[in-house]
Amino acid sequence: MPPSNRPIITLEEHFLSRAAQVHPNPRNESFKAMPGLFEQFTELGPQRIADMDAGGVTLQVISHGPGDLSPALCRECNDQLAKAVRSHPGRFAGFAELPMDEPGEAARELRRTCGGEMDGVKFVGALVDSHTESGVYYDGPEYDVLWKEATELDVPIYIHPTWPSEQLFAAYRSPHLPEDVTTAILAFGFGWHSDVAKHVLRLYAAGVFDRFPGLKIIIGHMGEMIPYMLQRIERVSSRWQKARSFRDVWDTNFWLTTSGNWSLDPLACILRNTRHDRIMYSVDYPFAKSAGGLKWLEELEASGMVSEEELENIRWKNAANLLKLEVNPAS
Repeated sequence: MPPSNRPIITLEEHFLSRAAQVHPNPRNESFKAMPGLFEQFTELGPQRIADMDAGGVTLQVISHGPGDLSPALCRECNDQLAKAVRSHPGRFAGFAELPMDEPGEAARELRRTCGGEMDGVKFVGALVDSHTESGVYYDGPEYDVLWKEATELDVPIYIHPTWPSEQLFAAYRSPHLPEDVTTAILAFGFGWHSDVAKHVLRLYAAGVFDRFPGLKIIIGHMGEMIPYMLQRIERVSSRWQKARSFRDVWDTNFWLTTSGNWSLDPLACILRNTRHDRIMYSVDYPFAKSAGGLKWLEELEASGMVSEEELENIRWKNAANLLKLEVNPAS
């Protein structure tokens, strides 16, 4: 275990369950072409902990990879993760996988996993894809049952990018580009970050945060482009006749993570327009590695952009406060 006098918590760290491999998502299967990646993606033990130790990570909050799962498969997935958390106390915590195409079932599974119904393991929230595989977003009233449950449990929902829907692929497919390039543009190269941002705006415009003022939402990858466009979003959304301004919602209901974006440039923007107690470090394992994240933290410390207190908050304290995690630094 790494020295704990300067703890690190990471919370956008993924795995692929045995349940998900029963009916594999074809795009997740593409990870098998990357040497070693699929093995890291499906492992919940020594290999993962070795990567954490290489980056000084004290505790990793683990969540599932992209793709829809049925309610039964979500339960299997969450039970597998709960067993890993139980086997590695103090090193692993969990975000629930939810069947987001069935909002009522999603709320029930959130209650089961975060309400203490898993033999002593309580997950600290849920991480959900930014839309279902059929392209459904969560701004409709049918999802109020989930937002209500999350608010009552006082746990955050992490909205994470997912593979583009077939409708989106059809709209953007170009005869001039290879399929893998189109995928990269629509997904991890650019598109899925803007997709999460648009989803956030849809939730705001639909009045979700007026109806559930205590709802806690996490987004990754340095805020999924929102900080860069924040002032413009404020101006445009002021015409939408919501009870609360977007700025109020951003300051009150949102947290963001760094998750694999090893650059100080976007953080400079975030530090100017986002509450510093809402910024949390993350790695995006196994797609990024903890050692690379530690190097970024060292660059941040050397840059003078944040105070020593702010750095510790980003490293672990902000996440510990939000997720109610107990981490005891050594003196």
